[in-house]
Amino acid sequence: MARIEGFRVENYRALKDVTLGKLWNTPRAWHLAPVTAVVGRNGADKSSLPDAFGFLADCLKLGVEGACEMRGGFDRIRSQGSAGPIGFEIYFRRAIGTRPITYELDIDADDKGRPCVARECLLRRHKGQRFGRPFPFLLMNNGRGVAWKGDALGQQADGPFSGFRSSSRKEECAETEQVELHDKGRLGIDALGGLSRHPRIAAFREFIEGFDLSQFAPDVARSMPLAGPRKHLNVRGDNPGNVTQFMEREHQDRLAGILRKINEGRPYADRIGTKRYADGRLLLRFKDWRLRDPSQTQELSDGMLKALAYLFVLETPVPPTLIGIKEPGKGLHRQLLEILVQDLRGRAFDTRKSTQIFVTTNQPDLADALRPNEMWILEKGEDGFSTISRASHDETVWELVGEPELLLGSLWRSGYLG
Repeated sequence: MARIEGFRVENYRALKDVTLGKLWNTPRAWHLAPVTAVVGRNGADKSSLPDAFGFLADCLKLGVEGACEMRGGFDRIRSQGSAGPIGFEIYFRRAIGTRPITYELDIDADDKGRPCVARECLLRRHKGQRFGRPFPFLLMNNGRGVAWKGDALGQQADGPFSGFRSSSRKEECAETEQVELHDKGRLGIDALGGLSRHPRIAAFREFIEGFDLSQFAPDVARSMPLAGPRKHLNVRGDNPGNVTQFMEREHQDRLAGILRKINEGRPYADRIGTKRYADGRLLLRFKDWRLRDPSQTQELSDGMLKALAYLFVLETPVPPTLIGIKEPGKGLHRQLLEILVQDLRGRAFDTRKSTQIFVTTNQPDLADALRPNEMWILEKGEDGFSTISRASHDETVWELVGEPELLLGSLWRSGYLG
């Protein structure tokens, strides 16, 4: 399963220059674990990290300007006082044993103040090349560039572009294609990723499209959307009844499994169902065998709605490539939180359909379930920008968590971490 081994973001909100994991030019760094959790105090701007992943996915889906406007505009999301572009770098591996791919993206404003793709490139080392700069197979600069077709290595040739952070003087060259986009706010991986002659670009685009970044809001989930089965929960989680309807019809075993897990944290539940109204709206209902009438969506607690939403995301028939959740433990009873953490870890380490997990939290109970290489501590510096460090960088942490009943949450609660 494809994974992000490293991620760097520059000039995005409070993330002036933050790197998690391994990049092509940091070979001694440890890659990101299948489960990554960022902890920090209130006000540390933890939410900016999962939102950075969401911003990339929205750039692909909506275009750069649309992704910026969703967040208040380019000037609002670019780090305060910065004149440089918003930059992203992803170090990505399609499968175990394959050569990693580096994706670099710079987003800036044009002469009219519109956000646009200033630079974009995909790079990979040659077969057998262990060190040195990777070679590009996509180079874009202000809407114009060149793409190398297929998956062949080809011969080396002088490259026509410069100014990329990682581009070498010679590119990996097979059959090339000149590219010119009419819309400079559109990503090159979007334009070329749907073409069979660019399988490497298509694979990366498909990976980004597979992100599932939850911004679940219990109040929104209590609404009554129109009837009709839906395979996936919406980003805001406003269609649990539609997903239940789909699961009842197509995946009854998965729905039964969700109910069993919910029952571990909420005894006496025996059925999830839906009620359809005359106007076509659909309402989720939760049957408690002790009571005559089922509880409806509006009557369920925030914690129950959140637990149900997260389990729907984890049990989707087509596994997301990455699941991002902000504060998953907020409002959950400890039993439900333990079930959720077990499911997140199980999905991340499932070799058949594994999904990379990325969460933010300020709850020690969730941190207790983590290992030092999975936990990152985000803090605000005196300049107002965020800094990040990995818990495993402190060798003493490994020794301390080996002690009986001493877990990462305890170290964080005591102030030893962060």
